[in-house]
Amino acid sequence: MTKQILPLKAVLVDEGLIVRSSGGLIEGFGVRRGKVVPDERGRLGEIMRADDPWFEKFGQVYFTTTFPGVVKAWHYHRRQTDHFYVVRGTVHELYLGEHCPGLVRIPPGVQHGWMAVGQTEAYIINVVSEAYDPKNPDEFRTHPHDNDIPYDWTRRDG
Repeated sequence: MTKQILPLKAVLVDEGLIVRSSGGLIEGFGVRRGKVVPDERGRLGEIMRADDPWFEKFGQVYFTTTFPGVVKAWHYHRRQTDHFYVVRGTVHELYLGEHCPGLVRIPPGVQHGWMAVGQTEAYIINVVSEAYDPKNPDEFRTHPHDNDIPYDWTRRDG
């Protein structure tokens, strides 16, 4: 059985960030350019502040890495909101990374994931609204390829 993959169209274009979808924007989803302030000593990148409209509450902050060509998907949370920021490397589908810093907001109930593209391991920071509870994890996984999600992780050249 072959999945029907619907064509993607731009549903949000903001400061060089392009969100593509086969439908519309998901309620509660957001993406915005990262604020990076350079000076003679280096750079400071602001990810999240307590007075940020996206800030709900502090659960924890962690980082994860993904090797080039590897897919980390799909999963969702029932209670947790994720805020992903790519520090190094680049991830697919929004192509966020060190050369295009941005913050992505994923609300509860939304399947999400990414694939690291390029030749560099991707480093992703996640600011989440809930602390991880190993006795009752708020994480529900779906196989990255064998599922009914109309998305294909195959690289598209051309």
